[in-house]
Amino acid sequence: MNQGDVLIQGAIMVLPDRVVEGDLRVVSGSIRTVAPGGGLVATDSETIIDGTGLHLLPGVIDPHVHFRDPGNPEKEDLESGSRAAASGGITSFLDMPNTFPNATNRIALEAKIAAAAKKAVTHHGFFIGATNNNVADMQSVEGMDGVCGIKVFMGSSTGDLLVHEQKHLENIFANTGGIIATHAEDENRLQARIAEFKHRTDIAAHAECRDVECALLATKRASALAKDHDHRLHIVHLTSGAEANWLASNKGSLITTEVCVQHLTLDQNDVEERGVRVLMNPPIRYTEDKDTLWKRLKDGTIDCIVTDHAPHTLEAKSVGFPNAPAGMPGVETSLPLMLTHAVDGKCSVSDVVRWMCAGPAKVYGMENKGSLIEGYDGDLTLVDLETRRTIADSDTWTRVGWTPYAGMELTGLPMWTIVDGIPVHKRTPGGSFRGEAICAPGCAGRTLRFS
Repeated sequence: MNQGDVLIQGAIMVLPDRVVEGDLRVVSGSIRTVAPGGGLVATDSETIIDGTGLHLLPGVIDPHVHFRDPGNPEKEDLESGSRAAASGGITSFLDMPNTFPNATNRIALEAKIAAAAKKAVTHHGFFIGATNNNVADMQSVEGMDGVCGIKVFMGSSTGDLLVHEQKHLENIFANTGGIIATHAEDENRLQARIAEFKHRTDIAAHAECRDVECALLATKRASALAKDHDHRLHIVHLTSGAEANWLASNKGSLITTEVCVQHLTLDQNDVEERGVRVLMNPPIRYTEDKDTLWKRLKDGTIDCIVTDHAPHTLEAKSVGFPNAPAGMPGVETSLPLMLTHAVDGKCSVSDVVRWMCAGPAKVYGMENKGSLIEGYDGDLTLVDLETRRTIADSDTWTRVGWTPYAGMELTGLPMWTIVDGIPVHKRTPGGSFRGEAICAPGCAGRTLRFS
């Protein structure tokens, strides 16, 4: 068998313009032939996969993960995180800079890229973190392979990266290139409200404290900076209907945005039921916010879907609100959750591909990714939309060993995840929910390049 050569026969292919049964061949890691109707003849040199009854999708791109490497191996590292991602049909990830140490300079980024080459089983890219005084460091990595953009925390979250004073933000927007991705919460309002809510120990206080106005203020401020300095801006993890509605009229061509699967799936009732497992920043909000996010996703205001995979141990979570850390794992369940929404009539499978594959590739300028097109990279996932299974904590690959969706019934489990034509994860009908890793650390995946 030749590495990177695979033939998938008889699958239901989700192409950019239609869904059709057929065959697809990958040669040397790139899609050579897309054959609606099938008819491709197998050769001895390729891996042959029977796709009968399965949907063939491009590999999912998750442009917002926290794989905790270096610094917190008890939570995750680049091997465990990319394995978990592959089990969920994700073939490329972009990792955030609030590791230990923070990735705020070229040396730190080069170390992360080198580590990923040895540990990851998927493609990978990394953000540089903004501080009040590292513009020169940000300039030094512009155009560097593996560096996808600049992450600015405008409000306090997990870690100690924070830039909220206007003069520092102006300096960053005026003197850097590429994409600035902002965590948009207003720090001044946030600190005032944290003091105001400090007596509350019920988890419902989280969304009341980190309220919609806190998010909207920062989103408007970041948008103004982008337009004043003609700078590409990506607003991460949109949570509120108010922000989404404002952006629908005001984002223009410079600004893109994303939504997390959990903000399309969960609301205040789930927070009440699941507690600190679904505690995150910005918070899970209300049913009306969830409904508006769906509306703005469908009308194109929101460009892509992400996980903000941010694992913490259950031991750390067990201290309860308000002292439990914010963040939850998500890369294993994001595609099955969205495909469950599709099968339940909330959207189409083609919508899911547009939001989770083509959308992130377009936002970050990832060439030849996100679609089943001849000449594109052979990043694929074959999913089963006929079987529903209930997920448990024990089904997970993430180092922390739990999922916020325990007890939920999902469809769309990836039966095969393929990176550059190399199978890295598989499941068998009737086999375990977890499936099987079929690729050693570093066997597949490349450092991503961004235009």
